[in-house]
Amino acid sequence: MPGLFDYLPLAAEGSPVPQPGMRVQVSFGPRVRVGMIVALAQESDQEPERLKPILALLDPQPLLGADDLELILWAADYYRQPPGEALFSALPARLRRAEPPLAPVEPGQPGWRLTAAGRDQAPGTRAPRQAEIQHLLGDHPQGLGEAGLRSRLGEVKTPLRALAARGWIEPCQLLGEEPVKTPESGPELNPRQTEAIAAVSAALDRFQPFLLEGVTGSGKTEVYIRLLLRVLEAGGQALLLVPEIGLTPQLRRRLARRFPGRLAILHSALNATERERAWQAAASGAADLVLGTRSAVFVPLPRLRLILVDEEHDLSFKQQEGFRYSARDLAVRRAQRAGCPLVMGSATPSLESLRNAATGRYRRLELPERAGAAAPPAIGLLDIRAQPLRGGLSAVLIRLMREQFDAGNQVLLFLNRRGFSPVLTCHACGWVGDCPHCDARLTLHLADNRLWCHHCGLTRPIPLACPQCGGLDIRALGQGTERLAGELQALFPDIRVARVDRDSTRRKGELDRLLAAALAGDYPLLVGTQMLAKGHHFPRVTLVGILDADNGLYGSDFRAAERMAQLVIQVAGRAGRAERPGRVVLQTHHPDHPLLQTLRRQGYPAFAAAALRERREAGLPPFTHQALLRVEANAREASLGWLRLAREAASQLGGPRISLFGPVPAPMERRAGRYRAQLLVQARERPELQAFLALWVPQLYGIKGQGAARWSLDVDPQEMY
Repeated sequence: MPGLFDYLPLAAEGSPVPQPGMRVQVSFGPRVRVGMIVALAQESDQEPERLKPILALLDPQPLLGADDLELILWAADYYRQPPGEALFSALPARLRRAEPPLAPVEPGQPGWRLTAAGRDQAPGTRAPRQAEIQHLLGDHPQGLGEAGLRSRLGEVKTPLRALAARGWIEPCQLLGEEPVKTPESGPELNPRQTEAIAAVSAALDRFQPFLLEGVTGSGKTEVYIRLLLRVLEAGGQALLLVPEIGLTPQLRRRLARRFPGRLAILHSALNATERERAWQAAASGAADLVLGTRSAVFVPLPRLRLILVDEEHDLSFKQQEGFRYSARDLAVRRAQRAGCPLVMGSATPSLESLRNAATGRYRRLELPERAGAAAPPAIGLLDIRAQPLRGGLSAVLIRLMREQFDAGNQVLLFLNRRGFSPVLTCHACGWVGDCPHCDARLTLHLADNRLWCHHCGLTRPIPLACPQCGGLDIRALGQGTERLAGELQALFPDIRVARVDRDSTRRKGELDRLLAAALAGDYPLLVGTQMLAKGHHFPRVTLVGILDADNGLYGSDFRAAERMAQLVIQVAGRAGRAERPGRVVLQTHHPDHPLLQTLRRQGYPAFAAAALRERREAGLPPFTHQALLRVEANAREASLGWLRLAREAASQLGGPRISLFGPVPAPMERRAGRYRAQLLVQARERPELQAFLALWVPQLYGIKGQGAARWSLDVDPQEMY
């Protein structure tokens, strides 16, 4: 069973003094492993002759402070995860191995600065990345290093080469710290923004969680920036969490223009060196603000005075593999430990956060109107039953798109399915391209000439003939963003189309480039998945089309309706965000569905109130608390049999206040060749669930057959997959 282990100090004379937060090399069984010191003790429960000395200290000073260690170990205990896995999940990838920390960057590093010609040349609009570099270097006349440019703008090698070839920039040697720039002034605040800023500012010296509920386009980001400026003026650091990489480019550019402090970026698209440099800047106190995705919640910040969580409702804040934690929920705990306020912002708050606001745990701040002169878009339901569709588009939507293009506006089409087609079939015999290892279809990716399983990663060539009957009439059914973009280009040959999904943005820097070009108006037509749907500001978008939302109306997960409502409102919020009025068209085969009608007529607050009433009556979260035990094995009976033993142990420990549901096969029972099943544990009160798990989890490690079955526990699960 995972836990903490005792070792003796280094045996060598004159060895450094070990301290909590330092990494060490130790003998662990027959292997040498990397561990971390979490505490020093004078005595051990182990027999003295069984204790081994550590082999080496890997760090000259602790990587994690006492507060960082306590937070991570608390999280490991709450989520019932091995402490070692939690500790090393909080470190940059290199530092999880026996690698020394990167040396600090010394003054005199190479950089870039504007030439006289570059200062005289106005930034153009056809090369947005080059224009951004010119703007940024204009704010830093002494120059910036390439790493500094990359941390703000993403991949910059190509635009730097282009600017250097024009003679607008030149290499230089940086002399030391970056000079503080004069930030741009922000827009005028409306009364509700002013009230929200004042409320949070009054709590900068203590722990206070706030739920900032603002309609899309209401100016939540401006509230964040004003609060960050106040924290910087007071000499503090701040942490801004976003759910996905796709939300960082625009926010990063906006912060670079407005925030005079040093900004560190942390997300998975950076390479290992970039991530470690940013982590070091935060831990040393050199960075004033950390902008990051989920794992940034663990980054050491010695002067932490404010935590912001944008799009707090987003599922991406929950880690689904390995160390399963919720970054949003851990942000609450971290703010509590740091004695600082926490602001969680969303246009569509999670039902958990709304419940916390209703009970007084969170203070609710509302931004009910769009900032400036922008008006909320009208949402229309378009009944496409028995209607002819071209490329998945109704004639009405095509006409509306033409009108917007003729008026010089942009159109955004949302389809939450990447690839060319979700199904490949033989018209002669009915053969369908299934994944041999999963209960799923293979998705056709025409550009790669491959069939691809989005669950296990299996790929194979597109067959020239039917594998079952040899027929040549093989057809693609349904559509994804790749197919939609191609058909739109045929429909509108004079209109440039930008496709934004995980496939089209695979190359480093491509997401930044597409979003910057879309913002500049280079692409009148934007097509994408949820990467494009939330958090982005496209002032020229006046029409949003939601092409296929019906799949989310009848999901088996009890959270399906909540996810669907949030997605519709978030996508709709991309329209009409400036002075141009916006419109949203949602194509559906179910125009009378209660969820769609409620959203259209009354908005998200009415839906959320009704959903909370239903959850209370059904005894579901947030009125109860859950843990999901998942098991996978090579055979169906092995996974279910293992869970029956786990349920038997639970029945003896739980008592009447613990409810058990299952074991049952997972909704997708077979994945990557293994059979999956699950057992749900539920309690009315969180302490009751935690007390039960503290007794039950140690017994799970002793269940026989563990070699054939792999299990994981998910506390506060967000998906029942």
